[in-house]
Amino acid sequence: MIEIALLAIAVLVITLTLGVPLPYCFGGALMVMYFLGEVTMKGMVLWGVQQLGNPVLLAIPLFVLAGTIMSASGIAASLLNFVNAFIGHVRGGLGVVAAVSCAVIGAISGSGLTGIAAIGPLLIPEMEKRGYPREYATALIANSSILGLLIPPSVTMIVYGWVTDTSILACFLATLGPGLLIMVNFSLVNLWMSRKFPLILDDKPSFSQLTSDIAKRGFNATPALLMPIIILGGIYGGIMTPTEAAAISVIYAVPVGFFIYRGLTWDTFLEAGKEAATAVGAIMFMILFSMILSQMFVYESIPQKMVSSIFAITENKVLLLILINILLFLVGMVVNDVTAIILIAPLLLPLMQAIGVSPVQFAAIMGVNTAMGGVTPPYASILYLGARIGNVKVTKVIKPAMILIITGYVPVVFLTSLWPDLSLYLPRLFGY
Repeated sequence: MIEIALLAIAVLVITLTLGVPLPYCFGGALMVMYFLGEVTMKGMVLWGVQQLGNPVLLAIPLFVLAGTIMSASGIAASLLNFVNAFIGHVRGGLGVVAAVSCAVIGAISGSGLTGIAAIGPLLIPEMEKRGYPREYATALIANSSILGLLIPPSVTMIVYGWVTDTSILACFLATLGPGLLIMVNFSLVNLWMSRKFPLILDDKPSFSQLTSDIAKRGFNATPALLMPIIILGGIYGGIMTPTEAAAISVIYAVPVGFFIYRGLTWDTFLEAGKEAATAVGAIMFMILFSMILSQMFVYESIPQKMVSSIFAITENKVLLLILINILLFLVGMVVNDVTAIILIAPLLLPLMQAIGVSPVQFAAIMGVNTAMGGVTPPYASILYLGARIGNVKVTKVIKPAMILIITGYVPVVFLTSLWPDLSLYLPRLFGY
C-alpha cells in the first residue's frame, strides 16, 4: 500500500511542478488513492468539509485580511520609517532595516507575502538609489519576507497545530527563536555583502539630532507599533485566542488606516478585501484537498509503514533528522507551505516522536523548512512576487537569494533540528 501512496505523492508533485491548476493536481492524487487504494471518496469528502468548520481555521482569513489592509494603509511605511531612524546612516544599514521591518510585519500579518508586498515597493527603489544593485535589494527583501511565516502569529503554525492537535501558542513560540536568529543572520550577511557596493550614505547625525529624529518618527509609528503589541500580548497573556487576536487585528487596522495614516480609501479597502478573499479561497481549497489526501494515507496506515521502512534503513537520530530536513526542503521546493504541512506533518510526526522529537520542536523544523520553499525554485512564490514588484528578472534575483539562503538560513535549519532548546526554550518558559 505504501507504493500506492508514493505513486499518489509522485502524481501530485509532478503535476504541481508542471504548473497544472491546484485542484487538478490534488484530484489526480486522490484518483490514484481511490482507484488503486480502494478508499471510499464520499466519506472522505464529507469528513474534509466538516473539518473546515473548525473555528481555529477562522484565524487564517482574518490574518490574511489584516495583512492586505496593512499593506494598503500606510502602516508598513510608518514602521519602515521608524526602524530606518536607528541605523539608516550606517553602511549596509538600509538592508538591515529591510530585514527587521519584514520581521515586524510578520508579527502583524502572519503571512510571507505581506512583507514583500508592503516593503518592496517602498524600499527597493530607495535601496537602488542608495547604491544597492536592484536584484540584490529584491532578493534581500524577498528572503526577509519569509520571516512572516516564522515570527508569530503565523498562518502555517495555525495549520500545523490544528492538523497535529498541538498547542497553537506553543507552535508560535517554537518558531520565534529560529525566526529571530534568521533575521540577525540576514542582517549580518547584508552588512558583509554591502562592503562591495558603491553605497551613498547620509551624514552621521549628532546625538541630539538622532534622538530627536527617533522621537519624532517613533511618535508617528506608535499606532503601528501598538498592533503587534496588542496581538501578541493578547495571545500570550491569555486574554485572546489566536482567532480572536486575528479579528482584533482587522478591527484595529481599519480605523488606523483610514483616519490616522490615511492610506486607506474605499477603493483601496475594497481592493484589499478582494485580494484577501482570493488568497483565502486558494488556501482553503488547498486545505480541503490536502486534508482528504492525508486522511486517506492515515486510513491506509501509511505513516506507520513509513516509520517501519525508514527505521529499517537507519535508527541514528542525527542522520534521520538530516534526511528529514532534506526531504522537507525538497517538498517545499514544489508545493506551498500550507500544503506541505498538511500532507507531511501527519505522515512524519509518528517517526519524529519515535526518535524523541516533540511535536512542538517538529513544528519549528517544519516551519523553517517549508518557509524556505517560498524563495527556492521551482515553487518560490515569494521570490517570483518580489521579482515582479522589483521589476527585475527572476534569473538575476536567484544568485543573491541563494547566497542569503545558504549563508543565513540553512545553518538555522540544521540548528533547529539538532539543538532542541532553540525552539523549545520559549514554550517551556511559558509552561508548554
